[in-house]
Amino acid sequence: MNICVVGAGYVGLVTGAVFADLGNDVICVDNDAAKVEALKRGVVPIYEPGLQEMVDRNAADGRLAFATDLEEAVRRSEIVFIAVSTPAKSNGESDLSAVEEVARGIARVLDRYKVIVNKSTVPVGTGDLVRRIVEAHRARPVEFDVVANPEFLREGSAIEDTLRPDRIVIGAPSQSVAMLLLELYAPLGRPMIITDVQSAEMIKYASNAFLATKISFINAIADLCELASADVGQVVKGMGLDPRIGPAFLQAGLGYGGSCFPKDTDSLIQTAAQLGYDFRLLRAVAEINRERTVRFVELIEKVLSPLPDRVIAVLGLAFKPNTDDMREARSIEVVRLLLERGARIQAYDPVAMANAQRILPPEVRYCPSSYEAAEGADALAVVTEWNAFKLLNLERIRRAMRRPLVFDGRNLYEPERMRRLGFEYYSIGRRPVSPS
Repeated sequence: MNICVVGAGYVGLVTGAVFADLGNDVICVDNDAAKVEALKRGVVPIYEPGLQEMVDRNAADGRLAFATDLEEAVRRSEIVFIAVSTPAKSNGESDLSAVEEVARGIARVLDRYKVIVNKSTVPVGTGDLVRRIVEAHRARPVEFDVVANPEFLREGSAIEDTLRPDRIVIGAPSQSVAMLLLELYAPLGRPMIITDVQSAEMIKYASNAFLATKISFINAIADLCELASADVGQVVKGMGLDPRIGPAFLQAGLGYGGSCFPKDTDSLIQTAAQLGYDFRLLRAVAEINRERTVRFVELIEKVLSPLPDRVIAVLGLAFKPNTDDMREARSIEVVRLLLERGARIQAYDPVAMANAQRILPPEVRYCPSSYEAAEGADALAVVTEWNAFKLLNLERIRRAMRRPLVFDGRNLYEPERMRRLGFEYYSIGRRPVSPS
């Protein structure tokens, strides 16, 4: 099939590359001319395992191209995917201005029947909005259909999630329209569910909001464990063995971040309010999440007091491992609060430091390795659970530090091992330990 993907960010670029890898002719369109030129030169602007190789392979074979000309790309395509950003407004609502702009652009060049697919994460009712915009702006009365096809990829494993998704959700106005998407996805051989457009839109938000709820729930339990001298790790094991609950998304820590969970949770709260429903449960989930970094920094300040001029090594800046994405990263607030309290920051992240430098305050000192970040530090704070941090030579870390004090915001290490290694160790939902 001839496919147009509008938006060359995480979702659009991965979607386009995978469809091309399945044998389709794909053109990714973006209004950022510098990004498009870089992609034409083979420079992928985001870090995602396996993406560079897939883009190179399909671009070389002529199945994947990049352009800024939306009109030409739409004309040559049977299916047009909208995969543009829908950032949060100040009140938590999703900003749909980019979706609306793309819908108007598609309408102006609609010359034959096409299927327009919302791949962006959008509130319930956006499919109807796109349909109204296209109907109002099309130059001639050409038929079209609007489909909701939400993505469920996770940054850091986006290629795997797109090639082998848990499920493929297709929200279509009719069975015949859904069949075109079924044909496109058929080579993946994965479970597919066909719904109406509104239900498909709701599935995406409901899924992310439920996972966010699990995260905030276990973080609240972790706070209770600290008060009761219980071990949240053991609690999670006991809970996770119940098949009705399962262990996924029950890792206590600094809370959720990234481009999806915070935005989608807030957007669903606002959508509910617009429909006349006060989503009190989800408001509590968001509030618990907002408190996580403040509690973490307050613990550091309590143990290290006084904090001014203390040197703190921060390991991990990206919002999660295997990505360089800094959107809603926990490190942003941790670093900001520590600097406000007078601490000095020595930071390291395997891939996100270039992006971090554009966001974090200029006082942060970036180091070429975890060991150099720990050099002369009064404390070390683990903020992102990179696998490389699990494999550190902790004896070397201890020798490098001025004081062997670790605040583990992701529970990477076992408390007893840290005690034996000579660390004073604080984690989430577990008893602190002192060196033997």
